Amino acid sequence: MKRLLIAAFLVVAGISYPFEIVIDRGVDTLAPIAIVPFRIYENAIDITPIVNSDLSSSGQFRPIDEANMLSLPSSAEEVQYHDWRVLGTDYVVVGSVFVDGLGLLVAEFEVIDVNQEQVLQSGQVKGHVEDPRSLAHHVSDEVFRAMTGISGAFSTRVAYVLVENRTQVDERHTLMVADFDGERETPVLISDQPILSPAWSSDGKQLAYVSFEAGSSAIHILNLETGQSRLLANFEGINSAPAFSPDGSHIAMVLSRDGNPDIYTIEVASNVIRRITNHRAIDTEPVWELNGESLLFTSDRGGSPQVYRVNVDSLRVTRLTFEGTYNARPRVMPDNTHFIFVHRSGTGFHIAWRDIEGNRAARILSSNVLDESPSVAPNGVMMMYSTKSNRKGILSIVSVSGEVEYKLTSPAGDVIEPAWSPYLPLTTTFVER
Repeated sequence: MKRLLIAAFLVVAGISYPFEIVIDRGVDTLAPIAIVPFRIYENAIDITPIVNSDLSSSGQFRPIDEANMLSLPSSAEEVQYHDWRVLGTDYVVVGSVFVDGLGLLVAEFEVIDVNQEQVLQSGQVKGHVEDPRSLAHHVSDEVFRAMTGISGAFSTRVAYVLVENRTQVDERHTLMVADFDGERETPVLISDQPILSPAWSSDGKQLAYVSFEAGSSAIHILNLETGQSRLLANFEGINSAPAFSPDGSHIAMVLSRDGNPDIYTIEVASNVIRRITNHRAIDTEPVWELNGESLLFTSDRGGSPQVYRVNVDSLRVTRLTFEGTYNARPRVMPDNTHFIFVHRSGTGFHIAWRDIEGNRAARILSSNVLDESPSVAPNGVMMMYSTKSNRKGILSIVSVSGEVEYKLTSPAGDVIEPAWSPYLPLTTTFVER
């Protein structure tokens, strides 16, 4: 019998499949920084390890080991710049954590430029005392912004599918949502049939996905706040690859209801469907550009899978990729001038990066053999994709610079189909001082 369970039941049951994180690649050219252990006051919780891990994973910084620190200041006034110059440190982060009179967990921090001998930012983040991880991620976001001028994405989440007992009678598919680093996993949907192509709404409150519960593919929208799932498309033939528009009003998808698989859009509120492509080839894997005016998609209309662009008003189609015989699954970068995609080279399938206008050659970002399903962080600094390791599906997070890579594996089964969330409403508050 087919099963489909919603999040509320699973959280109560306490189901958890913790990730194992393995640093696979890194370089010594990253900016050296020091996250000095925060001073912890009574009843507070140390968030330093989480902040340290966040900034390490960004592909921008190389935190130095606490054992090598010559001093442990907790405020800018206590910083001896000579100590940090000896260690070659560019930035120092100091702070403290305490519980205030209202019972809130508070982290005060300062970001210091060692070379300029000045405080770049000082601030305070407040949150629930029982949720130190959200507080730590928010601190990391602000520290990252102070040092780079780019918003951090450590408070975002990722969706993915966990497949247990693959190819067995009791095979199970679970749609998961977790922190960007795989912590705080929450199963939001379970089925004994495949779940594919999770896609976030622009406000982070909904996930579109493909389910085979009815025996064939159908597209649903899951409300993450209520746990209610709504059937969006269940036409005869293929219903696949949903993608929310930037304003959340439409979803692009692939349907074969009129013949070959083509790109369609549907207005979420009215269910009005519009056909965007009309070709005898297979058109699939649409994704919106950030202005909502065009879609990138995969098509074999030129004889091999390549990335194309279609204007949703004029329906004019242009080809974007020409290097190699396989380029697919495009994902637009937050700058709306670049995209990542799956590229086949002589050594296998890799994730590549290039500009939309074709002014530069593609750059390979991943180094495995069967890399697929790329998804990019909302700040454009990191991306996530699924790959294989020892015949097992895992997730890999790599900096777009290509310099740092982490592998996330689950002991429970294969992990596939990652989707990085947009920026989400925060449960913590930040005050700049």
